[in-house]
Amino acid sequence: MSGRIVIVGAGVAGATAARTLRTEGYTGEIVLLGAEPTAPYRRPMVSKELLAGAVEDRRSLLHPADFWAGNDIDLRVGVPVESIDPGPGLVWLADGTAIGYDSLLLATGAVSRRLAVTSDRSVVSDAALPVHTLRGRSEAEALRATLERDPSLLIIGAGLIGCEVAATARGLGAEVTVLDAGTTPLERVAPAVVGDYIRKLHADNGVAISTEVRLSHLAYTGNDVVAVAEDDRIWTAAAVLVAIGSVPDTRLAVTGGLAVDDGIRVDERYRTSAPGVFAAGDAVNRLDPKSGRYRREEHWNSAQAQGAAAARSMLGLPALTAEVPWGWSMQYGRNVQFAGVIQADDELIARGSAESGDATVLALRDGRAVGVVAIARPAEFRVARDLIGRGAVLDAGACVDESLPLAEAIVLSGQS
Repeated sequence: MSGRIVIVGAGVAGATAARTLRTEGYTGEIVLLGAEPTAPYRRPMVSKELLAGAVEDRRSLLHPADFWAGNDIDLRVGVPVESIDPGPGLVWLADGTAIGYDSLLLATGAVSRRLAVTSDRSVVSDAALPVHTLRGRSEAEALRATLERDPSLLIIGAGLIGCEVAATARGLGAEVTVLDAGTTPLERVAPAVVGDYIRKLHADNGVAISTEVRLSHLAYTGNDVVAVAEDDRIWTAAAVLVAIGSVPDTRLAVTGGLAVDDGIRVDERYRTSAPGVFAAGDAVNRLDPKSGRYRREEHWNSAQAQGAAAARSMLGLPALTAEVPWGWSMQYGRNVQFAGVIQADDELIARGSAESGDATVLALRDGRAVGVVAIARPAEFRVARDLIGRGAVLDAGACVDESLPLAEAIVLSGQS
């Protein structure tokens, strides 16, 4: 319970790990290093309240400003890390100084995926064009300033960030168009019936979402960015946001000689391939002991849970029961929540009407609850999450009967 633990990354995984170390009784030094020049904040606000400029800075923080010093946590913001050296146990900062550690946690998160579109006519990277990405507070401020100058926005990507930004930008009075290569919005987290509802929700608010769009190239003409599809359709806007997902930030792990494969490889206890080095959050590809496969999770709640679990592992404490991965999205005042993992061949059972925006859509695999998406049904969503965590086998007929509470649809409560 003594020594020095260094945490690289002051997002929710790193910040939660620091807090958990203290609540679990660790009395040694804790150094929390953040590259951004601000205290840890609520990143889900980036595409909503922070982009809209609708929240005070202090309300966006994970903890009050005096929390870190009050818990004897050495928070250093605006401090980029240049490299790590697991041999002697050193973290090298960008200014050339080094910090020694007894244990190290990498919570480096993810970076926005860059757009590269290819055709016979051109190969263009978005890095060469005046386009935006959105991962942090400063990027939200930059996008809002752009929209204030010229409220016209083209969003490439109809995932969570793309759809949330579309709703926020409409609230700011911008004209918004969304393009996506998939077949429905939110395709990675929600089945088509929910995606169809999201498309209609945006259309009702003046946002057109075009799917199955294969971009040929981007061009900059005058003050506008032009997106050209392979079928020669054209969209023009003053600003473009590329929201096509993220990739794990593994730079420090690679240069430090750690095992990396679609993220920093960690075991079920968040241990990397280097002794004394742990990793958690969006940057990791973790071994799932139930399936024996490695999995990446990219949601706020998962990163928070992993930060706490990694801290306990660093202290040699028993692992807690793994939480069912879940997340949420708020668009035009409608709350969409999702949990578990839904696969294309799962049986889908709907309570209520997704078309009207009031539904719980359950995914069953061999009768067992494995996933759920709920629209404006938070209480039922919590029940469904519990059923997934318990590996419950459900009666499909009872699931759709809304005269029965969802919890009464259980045929067998097992282990997933």
